Amino acid sequence: MSPKLRRFLVQYGMLFACLAVLAVFLLLPIGLTVWGGLVKEVPVGNGEVRTVFTFNHIALLFENPLYREGLINSFWIACATTTLCVIISLPLALISARYKFPLKGLWNAVILVPLILPPFVGAIGMRAILGREGMMNALFGTDFDLLGKGRVWGVIIVEALHLYPIIYLNATAALANLDPALDEAAENLGAGPIRRFFKIVLPLIRPGLFAGGTIVFIWSFTELGTPLMFEYSRVTPVQIFHGLKEIQSSAEPYALTVVLLATAILWYVLGKLVFGRKGYAMYSKASRASSEFKLPWWGSVIATLLFAGVTFAAILPHIGVVLTSISPTWGWYGTVLPDSFTFDHYETALSDPVSSTSVRNSLILSIMAVIGSVVMGLVAAYIIVRTKVKGRGLLDAMCMLPLAVPGLVMAFGYFAMTLQGPLPALAGWLTEVGLGGFARFFQVVGEDPNPFLILAVAYGIRRLPYMVRATVAGLEQTSGELEEAAVNLGAGRVEAFRKVVLPLVLGNVIAGGLLVFSFSMLEVSDSLILAQQGKHFPITKAIYELWNRLGDGAFVASAMGVWGMALLGVTLVGSSILMGKKFGSIFRA
Repeated sequence: MSPKLRRFLVQYGMLFACLAVLAVFLLLPIGLTVWGGLVKEVPVGNGEVRTVFTFNHIALLFENPLYREGLINSFWIACATTTLCVIISLPLALISARYKFPLKGLWNAVILVPLILPPFVGAIGMRAILGREGMMNALFGTDFDLLGKGRVWGVIIVEALHLYPIIYLNATAALANLDPALDEAAENLGAGPIRRFFKIVLPLIRPGLFAGGTIVFIWSFTELGTPLMFEYSRVTPVQIFHGLKEIQSSAEPYALTVVLLATAILWYVLGKLVFGRKGYAMYSKASRASSEFKLPWWGSVIATLLFAGVTFAAILPHIGVVLTSISPTWGWYGTVLPDSFTFDHYETALSDPVSSTSVRNSLILSIMAVIGSVVMGLVAAYIIVRTKVKGRGLLDAMCMLPLAVPGLVMAFGYFAMTLQGPLPALAGWLTEVGLGGFARFFQVVGEDPNPFLILAVAYGIRRLPYMVRATVAGLEQTSGELEEAAVNLGAGRVEAFRKVVLPLVLGNVIAGGLLVFSFSMLEVSDSLILAQQGKHFPITKAIYELWNRLGDGAFVASAMGVWGMALLGVTLVGSSILMGKKFGSIFRA
């Protein structure tokens, strides 16, 4: 066999292997969810049934005022969260991209702090700060009820304070690529700063804004954990979560998930093809680098105050979680700070059977997810960047699809996959041949299920875009001539990749792996839906269960949140250092 033919077969073999994995563990769960929401079984006589395609399940949802209200509330939360994120992040991005001021690098790093704590956990802290008996009411003598009539605003505020860095990263990257000559030409023609912003800057950075805004909208529209922690059940994600109890006897959970998925995809398409089209057409590569201007002392003070104010607001949930974790078990009510402090909850978080088991489970699952995503990410990134095989564009799009598909939809799809399709058939066959012990690895519910394998796959697929984008960025910065030189000197392709290419992109691979690990440790939707028994609970499911436990539950849950916050903070800082300016690209759909 000639080297050229061998290379052809290997490259297409890797491509088809990646596509097969994504088809089974990405497209199949989505397909089963859609199938369950759009078909029904009709009796045809003699005890037989026929499966027919129908929109009746979805039509019934819109006839139900409870489900209509849930969809409207979810849409309103997503719109308000995305708008608030833009309002927060765009002024900061403009200041950061155009001006120099003291400690700018520090503020650019600190502004990413909200990413270290999921809004699911941050809701605990925000309840302690903005609740009726919380810090702010005690400090200002007010009576704002975040947990009563204002709880929907509590959800919006917590999600916006967590997600605005995504738009900030995308807007900053877009502003950095603008050609300052365009702005200077408009200024020479007499255009003022406000007109230049709306006529020149905003149209050109629109693709970047919609890239981040699309993720924020989909994320907040399908967010499950935050409404759960605020006990706000009148939203579609929570209705789907509660509907899991009826998944084997009712099509409503499937139909709700289909509507959620269709809405997310519709928004994604609008953002890409409609809202962003004109911006893409106007977007041109800068002829020279964007210049920065040094602010006067008063401008530096204003910029610093803006960054400091936003950062303080963003860390309020973190402060609330930390203070709750060191509060005594009898609580923290009606005072600015707890009356006394204790570190017993941290010890309990590491020794309590529920919490300690969950830490071990999350470590195992996250390591499994990292191993799978590293292997898959390296192969996929190599095909995308280093080969010219037909279908690599499809592979790239499928690797990015988890960013556009809501995590709740994916989690529901994996749950459905254990009830229908090839997995139940495989489990049944294993039982028939005397290997029933392995069958439980393909079950989420039942007498003795073990969802570890499914959870690890779900974690890895959900975070695969981060690994692929990080590795692609590294390969694009590494000349392919080095690999070709090694091959010309007698090294095989595998050896050349292992000894030449891999060491050069190792920093990016480590950065992607850190992101996969840290986000898997605090994954919410998959954990809440797929882990049904206490011995299988990951950290986030344990936090949710502890929060509902009387006594010290909320305080131990907060202590676990602090441990997770520290872990995610370290990994995000490490990833940012390793990837540099390419870090923002991983949050772009």
